[in-house]
Amino acid sequence: MAFDGITIANVVKELRTALTGARIVKIAQPETDELLLTIKGAAGQYRLLISAGASLPLIYLTEKNKQAPMTAPGFCMLLRKHLQNGRIVNISQPGLERIVHVDVEHLNEMGDLCRKRLVVEIMGKHSNIIFCDDKDMIIDSIKHVSGFVSSVREVLPGKPYFVADTTHKKNPLVAEETDFVETLLGAPMPVFKALYTSYTGLSPLMAQELCARADMDGERPAAAYDREALCRLFQAWDDMRDAIREGAFAPCIAYTADKPVEFAAFPLKLYQGNGADSLKHFSSMSLLLEEYYEEKNAITRIRQKSSDLRRIVQTALERNVKKYDLQLAQMKDTEKRDTYRIYGELLNTYGYGAKEGAKSLEALNYYTNEMITIPLDSTLSAGENAKKYFEKYGKLKRTYEALTELTKEVREEIEHLRSVSAFLDIAVGEEDLAQIKEELTESGYIKKRGVGKKAKAAVSKPFHYISSDGYDIYVGKNNLQNDELTFKVASGADWWFHAKDCPGSHVIVKQKAGEEMPDTTFEEAARLAAYYSAGREQGKVEVDYIQKKHVKKPNGAKPGFVVYYTNYSMAIEADIRGIQERREK
Repeated sequence: MAFDGITIANVVKELRTALTGARIVKIAQPETDELLLTIKGAAGQYRLLISAGASLPLIYLTEKNKQAPMTAPGFCMLLRKHLQNGRIVNISQPGLERIVHVDVEHLNEMGDLCRKRLVVEIMGKHSNIIFCDDKDMIIDSIKHVSGFVSSVREVLPGKPYFVADTTHKKNPLVAEETDFVETLLGAPMPVFKALYTSYTGLSPLMAQELCARADMDGERPAAAYDREALCRLFQAWDDMRDAIREGAFAPCIAYTADKPVEFAAFPLKLYQGNGADSLKHFSSMSLLLEEYYEEKNAITRIRQKSSDLRRIVQTALERNVKKYDLQLAQMKDTEKRDTYRIYGELLNTYGYGAKEGAKSLEALNYYTNEMITIPLDSTLSAGENAKKYFEKYGKLKRTYEALTELTKEVREEIEHLRSVSAFLDIAVGEEDLAQIKEELTESGYIKKRGVGKKAKAAVSKPFHYISSDGYDIYVGKNNLQNDELTFKVASGADWWFHAKDCPGSHVIVKQKAGEEMPDTTFEEAARLAAYYSAGREQGKVEVDYIQKKHVKKPNGAKPGFVVYYTNYSMAIEADIRGIQERREK
């Protein structure tokens, strides 16, 4: 699933066909590292999404709009000044590099025709969007890279733009057969690795695909093959290279068990007869990327936006765990309290037999009928020693009683924070994060802001699924929703599910009047409870289930905390494929 040079060649072909000659009518910067260009041409309007995010750099055409900030960032304002209403004259890719050049003509302040270039580098954490003049001097970039960050290339206004050659790879588009074979023979590594480490634009996936097309085992060392086999591999590449030059792409996604495992610009022979259930073909790479990355991109953005909340939760969790460990150690120190009480009682009973200045007293413990030795302070009388032991007993008893209550509170706090951490992983939208933030504010982990007019926030709603038998299943996204579902939405006869001894969602199945719920619905609800819990990576998860009328909330309990004393349980896999989700509008 690599955004490699071949994928970019496919995207560039689509962009060149759709956008050459069109005008840029709107420029927005929805995220700090993302641009959305609205472009109008003879064939209609397009939106070009460009992301230089370190975790998910992308470039493709989309029909979806994104909300831009009220105040445009400086880089966006600069592009609007120079490129708005400009005409795209060319879109190209140097060699098979993961780079896209968008050349734009526009009129400057004097009315003269000028040309500028937007350079999009899709290079993982080094991805960037760089704005250059017609002499390849950097005007600005969406990310600044100083000499302190990179000793190879500075990306700063006024610096010359160039592509740093740090890997010394060859251009496969101009490779000759003899040099190709010699290059692979001289690489002491598996042949597929020799391919992608020697030539630009080839990902490990496409290197393995070329080996499969040449009927070779990509894991075998290159030196283990004769020249004839390596010439066959070159022919496989030459055929693919011709398809790239002709723009004869056929983008597709390979699925296994309904899950996408890889995507590519060409059909993947590598997965035929190798466990892939199907290949889904797309009319364009942009459509493929939008479908494939939409959910992944949303999750990545939500994780970035939740980083502050995660830090607050993690800090509080670490502090409470340390406090709990310290309290347990103090509790252990109170274990001798009953021993001191017995010493005091026995000294009151047998103290008359203690000799003056004695350091111990042998006495019969009438609780166990065994002889024990009681240590004594030789400077005190037996009665004074007894009083001293009773004082120690009283102090440790008070400490034990106080710690019993404190450890209970801290343990509940730890469980609460772990549940919040689990729900941060479940969050799929900013409204979900807003409700988690509200919970943390109510719990005192985030300071309440001063009284003022609050902006109306989007309301977070529980997940809503429909079972195979047509039953409504609701899944809480956080502790506040868990309480809402269990004690306001659910009726007494509805069924309640939750992963056993594990932070997670309350799952409610709405019972149908006069019907007995089918086993299939029980299993699907349990699978949802397992999936939306902190234990879903463990394989099978034990899930408790019971009718809601048996679930109670103790007075003063933390959000989402409930008790129940009789229940059923089942061990089930955290797999929710095939369960229909109903999207609430």
